Amino acid sequence: MFEQILKWYEQIHGITYVALRYFNAAGASERYGESRRIETHLIPNLLKVPLGQKDVFQVFGDKYTTPDGTCIRDYIHIIDLASAHLAALTRTASAHYNLGTGEGFSVLQVIEVARKITGHPIPVKIMDPRPGDPPRLVAAANRIKMDLGWRPVFTKVSDIVQSAWDWHKKHPKGYAN
Repeated sequence: MFEQILKWYEQIHGITYVALRYFNAAGASERYGESRRIETHLIPNLLKVPLGQKDVFQVFGDKYTTPDGTCIRDYIHIIDLASAHLAALTRTASAHYNLGTGEGFSVLQVIEVARKITGHPIPVKIMDPRPGDPPRLVAAANRIKMDLGWRPVFTKVSDIVQSAWDWHKKHPKGYAN
């Protein structure tokens, strides 16, 4: 709906825009990581187990129509999001772009990567699926690649999880410390 409003605003006022559709933003830079009062994202919640802040990681559903039964998502590193924003500033006409790697990873694949990176077994508890969760959400980011030459640098989920783990080890209580 908001993209439609932007289109109307362009028609009425002549102002161009670029709408960037994020897929699952994740990872961390040296200085900035994910820290919310109520955390809903998979990777920071997953890392709470090896940090000793949770005993078990909850997986919401394991009977989806995917190879391992868990949801598949496209994770995009925050550094890649920043570079996409800079590329979007060069655009002179209105556009809509999906931001992702174009590759999806299942919840169980991300858990296995986190186990290897942290060296922690990360026990899992299978929960009922959340209403409305689709089995697979992966970005088709070809348009921004063609139009602006943007390419994600962090295409491996292991690089994304490693950067998040490095930040969370230094900041186990988020920005509070």
